[in-house]
Order: sequence, then structure tokens, then C-alpha cells
Amino acid sequence: MAVNLPPHYHDAEARYKKAQTPEDKLVALKEMWVLLPKHKASEKVQADLKTKISELTDQIEQARLGPKKAAPGTYKFPRQGAGQVVFLGPPNAGKSLLMTKLTKATPVVAPYPFTTREPTPGMMDYEDVRVQLIDLPPITADAYEPFITDITRSADAAILFLDLADDDGPTATQAAIERLKLARRELMSPGSPMPDDPAVYALPTILVANKCDDEAAELRLELAQEALGSPLPLRIISAERGDGVDELRKAIYEALGVMRIYTKQPGKPPDMTSPFTPLIGSTVAELAGKVHRDLEDAVKSARVWGSGAFDGQTVGREHVLHDKDVVELHT
Repeated sequence: MAVNLPPHYHDAEARYKKAQTPEDKLVALKEMWVLLPKHKASEKVQADLKTKISELTDQIEQARLGPKKAAPGTYKFPRQGAGQVVFLGPPNAGKSLLMTKLTKATPVVAPYPFTTREPTPGMMDYEDVRVQLIDLPPITADAYEPFITDITRSADAAILFLDLADDDGPTATQAAIERLKLARRELMSPGSPMPDDPAVYALPTILVANKCDDEAAELRLELAQEALGSPLPLRIISAERGDGVDELRKAIYEALGVMRIYTKQPGKPPDMTSPFTPLIGSTVAELAGKVHRDLEDAVKSARVWGSGAFDGQTVGREHVLHDKDVVELHT
């Protein structure tokens, strides 16, 4: 399906390419966003525009606030596995301890706040896929590392923490939410419609209420639900004792909105050890692009074994795939 960009879009794109300042570039990009037809064929263009608008908006805002605080390094975490999920929340909520339970990462874990100063990545296993987790430094009304804005832009989902062992837990979590909003990071329930504003980056988020083993945890949870009024899906855990941690693995994977697709070559058995993980609702052509970027345009058909077709059925490039399908691509 062609995007069919209108002539005015190309005019705005030409102004974007000629623009000399970030402000002028941003004006042109926003005009392109308004003029872009919004349908499935333009999804890649939409995503690219949103990323550019978000990056330029952040750049202009940082310049307005003054030079960035010196950082110990530049943190870049190329996406690995089925997706990238960031840990967000106030100090001492148990983010780093949960990281050690879900991955083989070894962040500093201590019973005092702000032990996490730098982002710590790790890989979480869930059945036959892996998910990349990144433990980020604590967020408060007054403490926010600028690199959190950059890292969250590439994330696919987030875990927001609530401390059930602290009377001030709901207030601290709400402060983290508000500080993220200032950085144009909107926490939303997985599957919710994306915000219309292309400068806002929306993160599908699970609210994790940690330390449910505290004797007053149940009462604090009731108060927190009243205070936060959060529409986010809730998971109640104890990272220390292990309550709810296995169930959380599944919830983290499901928040990514992906499915597992296994591939095979003609005449050979399928590879059932490393599935590709395209978004739910992806087509044969979109899977081919995951296998190799040149394949997306080259693939003509596929044979599919799975719930959406009878075994070995030949389907076209626009056929919508289902979780755990086995696919043999043909160019």
C-alpha cells in the first residue's frame, strides 16, 4: 500500500531539509506531521517523524535550560531481544533488587536511596524469548538525570515502582510521574491509543507495587490506589521474598505487544529456538523486514503453519500472522 504523500508535504519536507536552526526544522516537521495521511502504509513515516520531533523538542528544551550537567559517559543501549523495558520510580523502591531477580545483572543493592547512579542493563528470560531490562537512576521532583530522557525514547515499555513499605510511597511515585511529564514522557496502559502530540513519547507501563511482605502493605496499597487513581495495570510483588515475580515476567513480555514467529527454510525443519518477535498484527511482509530489511519488498508469498491458516497454506505478503506461527518465506 502506497503512502501517497500530498504535494504540500513535499514542500514542508524541502523546508525541513533547508532549515538552519532546530526551531525552523521543528516547525517544518510539525507541518509534515499534520499533512501526513495517517494509515497503516504510513506507520513507518509516522514513527520516523515522531522520533525526529521528540529529539528536536528535547534538544531545544535542553538548550533553553542551559548546558547539560557533565555525565560520566554517554549511555546507548541498542535494543536486544523481544524489546526494551526501563525501570522507573522513586528512590529505595526496590528497582535494583528486582533487576537481580529477573536478570543476571549485578547493580548495587543497598537499603538506602540513590544507590543507582548509572543505568544498568540486563536480559530477562521468558520462555523462549529474552527481554532487555534497564534499571535507571531514581526520579524525584528534584532529581532527574538528563540521559533518562534519551534512554526512554528508545524503550518499548516501562515498569513504574510503588514502595508499599513507605507511607510516602504514593507521593514519591506521583512525583516521578509528574517529573517524567515535564520531560514529555507519558506513562500509559499497554494497548491504549497513542497521544496525538508527536512531541510526547508514550510508554506502555505496568505499575509494580513492591514490598508486599511489609505488615502494613495492604493498607498502604488501598491508600495508594486512592491517591494515584492510576489506570495502569497493577502487579503486586515482593522482590525480596519472590512473591509475584514469575507472573511479572509474563506481564513484562505481554506489555511489549509482540508475538513469536518461527521461521523455516524449504525442506528443512523450523527453527523453534529463536523466534522473531514482530508486533501483534504484523503481516508476512513486515516479518520479512524483521528477518532482513531487503526482504520486506522482495517477499511475494509464504507458507504458514499455525492458527490463522491450515498447515502449509500458501498466503500473500499481506496475510496477518498469529502468535507461534511457523513461516516459510518465498521471494
